[in-house]
Amino acid sequence: MSAITLHAKKTRGFDARVAHAVALLREAAEDHGGRIVQASSLGVEGMVLTDMIARHQLPITVATLDTGRLHAETLALIPRIEQRYGLQVQVYAPRQEQVLHFVRRHGENAMFESVDLRKACCDVRKVEPMRRLLEGRSAWVTGLRREQSDTRANVPFFEIDADGREKFYPLADWSEADVWQYVQQHDVPYNALHDQFFPSIGCAPCTRAVSLGEDHRAGRWWWEQDGAAKECGLHMRPAAQPEALTA
Repeated sequence: MSAITLHAKKTRGFDARVAHAVALLREAAEDHGGRIVQASSLGVEGMVLTDMIARHQLPITVATLDTGRLHAETLALIPRIEQRYGLQVQVYAPRQEQVLHFVRRHGENAMFESVDLRKACCDVRKVEPMRRLLEGRSAWVTGLRREQSDTRANVPFFEIDADGREKFYPLADWSEADVWQYVQQHDVPYNALHDQFFPSIGCAPCTRAVSLGEDHRAGRWWWEQDGAAKECGLHMRPAAQPEALTA
């Protein structure tokens, strides 16, 4: 059964949520004049945002990270995006010398040994390339949603990140049904792993399918202690601010 068949459903207020997301993207693009980027993980939420950016011809760059450990199904989306939408996806990879140093010192699969080593691996493969992805940008867009996990339950539509950039979450109030309804309605390409019960997709060694009823993030770093935040450091949020509006 496809993820569309399983999840897509048009619920009350869907059209308004779509219109709001597009309006937020449009306003962000106008305010930041070519200095705004979508940081896409190539998950389904990211694909929805890319479709909106292309569909409405918004001047927002689309970029992603290639950690060196991604699934083939994830990497296959990059040429599909470029062919479908006529957009060039900017790809940022970790610095090879840092990866080699980490692997030589800790091993290829050090992430299984401790939370600290897992986070160190994320720092090398994700956080450092993300810093370069964001260089020269005054704002960025991501697909985080409140429904995804307890740690994301208070995601606003907009906030100032820890480095002073504006950060936008146009899908913050969307449900999983909304996401897949949009995919179905607009025939949005998506990662084939979503059809294999992977709601959240990261590096191949660190991602598994989830069972019915499990948290969306349960398949990420599943070997770590229950209750640990399933985050890699890309979306560490600053303390609550008055301007971090949620509606």
